[in-house]
Parts: sequence; structure tokens; C-alpha cells
Amino acid sequence: MYPLAKRLRKGCDWIVANDVSPETGIMGGSENAITLISDTGAEAWPRMGKEAVAQALAARIAAALVSPSLS
Repeated sequence: MYPLAKRLRKGCDWIVANDVSPETGIMGGSENAITLISDTGAEAWPRMGKEAVAQALAARIAAALVSPSLS
């Protein structure tokens, strides 16, 4: 999977991959279909609005800062 290799190559803790393939209708739309890539693997999130993704991601970052074992 390309995002897994990219995370390692870039030395990132996480990568947020958004599926923008034409059949998803995501590109230019109001929703995202993301997968959060970390050292524990790939976690597919449900399709949701961009603001909801931002809020969920901010909450995940905050939780990881409080308890690094969650990252």
C-alpha cells in the first residue's frame, strides 16, 4: 500500500490518505473518505464532511499528545 511506504519514507507518525479516485466523487465535493495510516496499520474512517474529518483528526491528535500510546 503506497501510504504505508510513504509514511516510513517521510518519517511521519501518521499520514492521512484521502481517496479521491473518480468513482468516489470526493474530488471537489464536500466529503472525504480518509484512511489514517500509523505504525499500527491503516484505519479507514467512514465517509464524512470535511469539518467532521477535521474535528475527528484534531481530537485524535489531542488524545495522542496526552497519551502517546494512542498514536
